[in-house]
Amino acid sequence: MEATQVIVHPVLTEKSYVLAEAGKYTFRVHERAHKTQIRQAIEELFDVKVVEVRTASVKSKPKRRGQTAGRTRQWKKAIVQVRSGDTIPVFQVFEGIEG
Repeated sequence: MEATQVIVHPVLTEKSYVLAEAGKYTFRVHERAHKTQIRQAIEELFDVKVVEVRTASVKSKPKRRGQTAGRTRQWKKAIVQVRSGDTIPVFQVFEGIEG
């Protein structure tokens, strides 16, 4: 699997921005990707040194729209901690903005 297939996209939430300040970045990853593949993909794509990778499977939730009922998709996320001093530029876009 190529690096661009392993990392689907970054997860941009309030919690992920708080973690980014501590050097931990959250990504949506391929469901079958394991920690070693995720580590190699992050290091290749962003030119950083990965210290730790934690993965979690996000379960689907029931949703309704009128009488139609369904479920959201199940997906896998990875929280990647990079070496002190390294940053991933995707999470720096909103860093200077205060609301």
